Amino acid sequence: MLLSPNACFFVTAETPLISPGVYRVILDDPVRGVIVAAHIMDDRQEPPRRGGRKKKTPQDRRTTDKKPPAPLVGDLKWVPREELRELWDERQARDFEILRPKPRKTLSATDQELYERRLSIMRPFLDLPALHEDLVVHGSLAPLIKRTIATHSVSNAFVRRMWSTLCRWGFDEASLIPRRDLSGAPGKSRPCDPGGRKKAGRKTTAERNARAYGQYLPPLQPGCSSEWAAAVRAADKRIKCAVKPAWPDRYELIIQSAFCGKAQEVEGRIQYVAPTIGTIPNLRQVKRILTRGLTKIERILERTTKRHFTSAKRGLTAHDWEGVPGPGHTWAIDSTIADIYLRSSVNRSWIVGRPVVYVIVDVWSTAVVGFYICLTGPSWDTAKTAIFNAAAPPNLLGEIWGYEPVLTLHPHPTICYQLWCDRGEYLSRAHKVTAFNLIPHTSYTPPYRGDLKGIVEVLHRIAKDEQFLFLPGAMNHRREEMELRRARPEDCTLTLPEYTAYLHEVFAEYNLTANREHRLDADMIADDVFPSPAGIWAWGHHVGIGYRKHLSEYELMEKLLPEDSAVIRRDGILFFGCQYSSDEIDISQLTCTARNLGSLNMPVRHYPGPIGRIWTPDPEKARMIRLDLRDDSRASPEFTQDEWNDVIALQTMRRPYQQHESLSKSLDTRARIDHLKAEASRKTGEAIANAEGPQPSMTEAREIEASEKKRSHSEKVSPEQLRDEALEAHEAMCKALLECANHAE
Repeated sequence: MLLSPNACFFVTAETPLISPGVYRVILDDPVRGVIVAAHIMDDRQEPPRRGGRKKKTPQDRRTTDKKPPAPLVGDLKWVPREELRELWDERQARDFEILRPKPRKTLSATDQELYERRLSIMRPFLDLPALHEDLVVHGSLAPLIKRTIATHSVSNAFVRRMWSTLCRWGFDEASLIPRRDLSGAPGKSRPCDPGGRKKAGRKTTAERNARAYGQYLPPLQPGCSSEWAAAVRAADKRIKCAVKPAWPDRYELIIQSAFCGKAQEVEGRIQYVAPTIGTIPNLRQVKRILTRGLTKIERILERTTKRHFTSAKRGLTAHDWEGVPGPGHTWAIDSTIADIYLRSSVNRSWIVGRPVVYVIVDVWSTAVVGFYICLTGPSWDTAKTAIFNAAAPPNLLGEIWGYEPVLTLHPHPTICYQLWCDRGEYLSRAHKVTAFNLIPHTSYTPPYRGDLKGIVEVLHRIAKDEQFLFLPGAMNHRREEMELRRARPEDCTLTLPEYTAYLHEVFAEYNLTANREHRLDADMIADDVFPSPAGIWAWGHHVGIGYRKHLSEYELMEKLLPEDSAVIRRDGILFFGCQYSSDEIDISQLTCTARNLGSLNMPVRHYPGPIGRIWTPDPEKARMIRLDLRDDSRASPEFTQDEWNDVIALQTMRRPYQQHESLSKSLDTRARIDHLKAEASRKTGEAIANAEGPQPSMTEAREIEASEKKRSHSEKVSPEQLRDEALEAHEAMCKALLECANHAE
């Protein structure tokens, strides 16, 4: 039995000195062996009264629902310690706790003044040593009460009421705080029904002004009755929507449904009768009917859907990394459409649109372990490529994309133990096969609960905000496109490889500089861990709690990169419309075999990004043979497969127009040739018809033609000179013919 002053105990047995009830210890005097306790609660229904006015019955009161004031308590009982100990040992007395009302945080000016006045008056009663001295010396409170009345000029009833309050709630200053918030029958409905009260609440300005001049105006708006309240609740239930409309739209729907059903005939037409003021509840009354008794959470649920509440307004009582043993164990993966437009590597004047960005985050350290950018829609093949980027050597990715890698995570990430994803492409059969062979466990978030992957969602936002400030062609997706419906794709400048290099730098900076002080525990602080994702990642592996499962490049390519078939021809290896070569393939004479025996098919693994290289499995060893794009190929190594697809598609679309144009040019050429032939035939016929005398032989004609060609075109010869030369040549020819004839004779 440990009863200190201000403690409470409960007695269940009847004794000559103490009756059953609850008591508060005022004084514990071990020297005299007595305990002074104040009686604060009795087991009987009606507490004993000691004079005063006659208690009014409910019929005598003005309002039947008025709660009677709490009875005064605090009668002192002098109980021997031994007797109380016996009751304790016999379990007829035990400890008791009185739950006090929740203290008020703020007080009005009036309540604060009243509270300070109570403190100044009852200060001697709060001083327990002085109170004990008065009780020991005088044996009662009468002298202390008299001094208090004389000092502060207060009534005996006031002091007795404050003493009762201290005995009931405890001897501390908080017990004297005015509790006006508990008055007025809180939580109890008091409608203004017929036969009851007429109007509740404050008088209007017009009523107060009229009362100042001795006039009493009836209330303009009556109090809310039970009938109105029932009609309002029924009308509110008839509003069939997932989220209640905002005020005053909700108020208008309720009034229209419950109080606007009357109609009358006016000049042969049926018109609805508009309700007048005072015949319908106003907006404040309707609000009070529908919101009274609701908690703040229930009011929030009325303004939003259950799904939106659980995703955006629920309490955040846990962390993503809870239950994750260390770095590298669990990865979270998600994809989004980047808020930026890109240009084509083939032709920078082409705009290829907005890419899809995959981001993989280590849940324990919040570090970005990998990402992937593509122009195709989300699928398990693109997700596998993102996982490949996370587990592949950084130098390999730098060579593929053409950037200098920044090494931020030491050691480099390997394949994870568990993949944390949503219910999209990760529910496919192909994912289950890959996960069975590579990743042991996969966890799925519930539908439409992207908030449960908050780490990845935040990184998407960081990337978008960063590029909106610094990259041309980027846009604020939430504001410019969704609200203003405005974007400027023509401002973009980056290609897909350049955007990949940019995000690599952004995520590298994030791993090295993001503030993660809230993730540091005592062990990390003791080891002076730098509060960044990279620092936490390195510490976790240093102390041995990190998860690592090394896979060779061959295994990563075989299980994560897409598989396809290339064609071996006499002029090289053809894949995706491009030619590839390899020294090892040349040594094996596969192109020679294809030239003599026909084309062959060869399995290859290709990276869905830049097409500069592909790989084929070595038939003898567990490794991949690298094949590089030839210099004389139609494509360039920096082209991505998506961009090269666009080129092939563009070529296919242009082919009918090119064929038509070629046909038109051929027809024009044939028409000109036919015209030339016709003119030549006409001129030849005319020349033959006009020819006179002997004709030169073919040899003579060729010599004449050759001599004519030797003439300089710059030399100007008149027609008369040409005619004379022709006559001289004719005469020379005739002379030569005559000499031949003479020799023949």
